[in-house]
This record gives sequence, C-alpha cells and structure tokens, in this order.
Amino acid sequence: MSYVIAISNEKGGVAKTTTSLSLGAALAEKGYQVLLIDLDAQANLTLALGLEPGGAALTSSDVLLENVPIENVWQKSEIAGLEIVPSGKKMERAEQLLPIHLSYGTRLADSIFASQPTKYDFVVIDCPPALGAVTLNALNAANLLIIPTQAEYFSAYALRNMMALVRKVRNENNPPLAYRILITMLDRRNRSHRTIQSQLENTFGDGLFKSIVEIDTKLRESPILGLPITQYKSNTRGAEQYRTLAQELIEYVKETNQQPSR
Repeated sequence: MSYVIAISNEKGGVAKTTTSLSLGAALAEKGYQVLLIDLDAQANLTLALGLEPGGAALTSSDVLLENVPIENVWQKSEIAGLEIVPSGKKMERAEQLLPIHLSYGTRLADSIFASQPTKYDFVVIDCPPALGAVTLNALNAANLLIIPTQAEYFSAYALRNMMALVRKVRNENNPPLAYRILITMLDRRNRSHRTIQSQLENTFGDGLFKSIVEIDTKLRESPILGLPITQYKSNTRGAEQYRTLAQELIEYVKETNQQPSR
C-alpha cells in the first residue's frame, strides 16, 4: 500500500513545488519507489523534472475529469525510482468542472487506490496554491498533509485556512488525515524569522517537523536544469536538509505503522 503525501498551502511562493520535488528525490535516493503527481495548472513540478507540460497526451486532469487510470498517465524521469503524473493547462478546467460530478472530491483517491497493490512506496502530490476542488481531492487521498510555510506573517496567517480545510476533510471523507508543518526558506539571521519560528513551535508543537529548510540559492537553480537539488548539488545545505526531512518522514511513517518499512 502506498503512503500518500499531499503538499499544499493556499499561499504561493512557500517552496511547495521545491519540497515536492526535493522530498520525492530524497526518498528515491534512499531506495524507495516514488510517484509524483502534479496537480497545478502552472505545471512547475513537471517543468522541474525537465518535461514539457504540453508534451504529454495524458495528464493529471485526465485522471480527475475522465477517470483515466493513473497507471496510464505516469511518465519516467531521469531519476531512478522517481516517476511523475504530469500536469498542463488542461488542469485549469478541473477546478471548474470537477464539482459537477458525483463524488468529485474523491476521484484522485479512487484512482490511486484502485491500482493497489502498487509498486510505489510513496505518492507525493503537489497541489495548486488554492483550496478548491483539486486540493480537496489531494487531501481526501492523503495519509499526511505537509504544509510548507515561511517564517513570515502572511504565510503563517494562511495556516488558519489550511487548518479549517483539514477539519473539513476529517469530518467528511478522510478522518485519519494527519498534518505536519514544514518551515521553509528560513533566514536565521532575520530576527522576525526567528520570532515567527518560535511562535509556530509554541502553537503547533508536534504538528511541526523538526526538520527546517533554510534559504539556499541552489534550491532555486535546480529546477531550471530539470534536476532535484540532491542531483544538482548533492552536498549543499538544501540537499542535506531535504535528506533529513525524508528520514524524519520515514521514521514518522514507521512509528505510526502505516508502511513502508523498507
């Protein structure tokens, strides 16, 4: 059974796609089989793996709108153990058209779990920066929601809406949904960053990953070359911090007895 992770925040620019790519690659580096699912119409995750968003005959929108089996859509990447369900502009239609379908909120979950047992240990879903029907599908499918957030006021404030959505999903379709907040793009020299980091720790406690991702220019450069940071600059701080995050995640999954236990 795959362990499904949704990565979401309604605020853009918080390293959501960077986290999807880098965490997925760090898990693959440890020997796990990982499927990335790009649900964002901007298709940044697709681009970050060196794929052309308009080049695929089938994309994630076909999974959501046409019930195309997910195993018919995935593509190989250049990274061993890492495959992707690409996105493209057709995803813009999904937000508008999904609600006209019955049980529209569980279409992604139905597709993922219809293909079980699967070869994938982890499924990592990159969500759009919005809390609509597409993101709802991701959370209904997920075992764990990772919420990347900067240690800045507006990013931290957006967590209120994310928590409201978590409660909604738990009440309606996915009671076991867990969440963890990941602080990203942290500048330890910035006093306001340190202050908000401390406030987040006090507010969320164990709901916060111990792992933190600091500002690293190499993290911004890696998607341009179509490579995750673990491949682009393997020894950088960003690469090591995402490896640490991957290990913390693996330990969490094992502690909660939800597999995988490789």
